[in-house]
Amino acid sequence: MLMKSFFPFIVLSVLVVIAIFLFFPTKPENSTEAEDIKAIEAMSNARAEAFNAGDAAAIAAHFTDGAFLMAPGTAKKIGPEAVEAYYQEIFDTYQTRLESGYEEVKVDGDLAYGRGFAKVTLYEKSTGDTLNSSSKYVNILERQADGSWKTTHDIWNDNE
Repeated sequence: MLMKSFFPFIVLSVLVVIAIFLFFPTKPENSTEAEDIKAIEAMSNARAEAFNAGDAAAIAAHFTDGAFLMAPGTAKKIGPEAVEAYYQEIFDTYQTRLESGYEEVKVDGDLAYGRGFAKVTLYEKSTGDTLNSSSKYVNILERQADGSWKTTHDIWNDNE
């Protein structure tokens, strides 16, 4: 009789444990912090390459569904679609050139942050005018269920 009264509790406990393993990303067993940092830097480099190619969709693909983009002088953008629209507006007006990189990356489990620099040159398509800016930024990143890293927050401000 006692076993029958505990049976629902045991079943519920097993289901909770299964749900935790299925729905929460975990660090691959053989992944080291150095490998995580290398993967994060590669993702950042892919975003920079997409910026230089004028490919807003490729940039947005590196953001989580609820990601925040907080650029100076604009309202926050939430989600990949808003990120894509933000960059597409830039690419419609300018030919772009970006030099960027992380100066520091820290990983803690399935979360990480990267602090870096960016130098942007914008060539206005209609006039040929050139705009230059430099900035500092912080990205917050989250490991995805497949082990890849995506940006949850992209925040920067100008150095000027």
